[in-house]
Amino acid sequence: MPGVPRMNPGPTSGGYSAPGAPGGSPTSGGWRRSAWSGVVAGLGARVDDLLDLVLGGRCAGCDRPGRALCRDCAREFEGRVFAARPDPAPLELPPVFALARYEGVVRSVLLAHKERGRTRLAKPLGAALGRVLATTAGPGDVVVMVPSRRAAIRTRGYDPLARIARHAVANSRLLGRPLRICPALALARPVADQVGLSAAARVANLSGAMTVRRGFASYLAGRTIVLLDDVVTTGATLAEAARALRDVGGRVRAAVVVAATSKGPDSSLARVFGPA
Repeated sequence: MPGVPRMNPGPTSGGYSAPGAPGGSPTSGGWRRSAWSGVVAGLGARVDDLLDLVLGGRCAGCDRPGRALCRDCAREFEGRVFAARPDPAPLELPPVFALARYEGVVRSVLLAHKERGRTRLAKPLGAALGRVLATTAGPGDVVVMVPSRRAAIRTRGYDPLARIARHAVANSRLLGRPLRICPALALARPVADQVGLSAAARVANLSGAMTVRRGFASYLAGRTIVLLDDVVTTGATLAEAARALRDVGGRVRAAVVVAATSKGPDSSLARVFGPA
């Protein structure tokens, strides 16, 4: 089986690869290091709590003094995975699965991480997304993250989705699903910020904007793919990503997000994938 093309670590790729890549097998050092990251996760959380208290941190969800995400607000990310479906839904949109509704505490936490530099929230957000990923993705599925705008990465100084994705795949392994991110997608042309655009304007803004990176097309052809993003609102971003992957022969099985603005008419996973 041919391996996925390798990429040098960068602001959008995070140095990710997929099973089958040189140095990316379950027995490689990289995979062993990921396993160790789970062992020390509990200690890391306690250190984070102590730093938040000492440095005067506040919860991103409720603004109470203390840890970056207090225990009460963290419970908002402990719900059951559900199927989400925007209405109207773009034609190319695959089945989408989320863990929370994009409102209240959940919205505040995601925006704090994405727009206000609260990068330590990537760990709990990634843990939440990892649960969705472990529930949705099957053995051998290729996980592809939607690409971020370079201008947005430069402005923020980091790629919020890449940070969440790193923690998501690590958490999915702890839950028994050894997955990795394949950085196959890129933006083929500049696109406007989606904030404030209508559903129709978002579709027009992204139409034909994504492409599969050179060297990845042959790897993805015929493979089953799960898309990964942080939030789904109108579904335009995920639909365009799915279109680009299908154009090279990829089979887009589903998309996973932390939060969605709405649930689908039937929110059970069994409805889409069949009973477990």
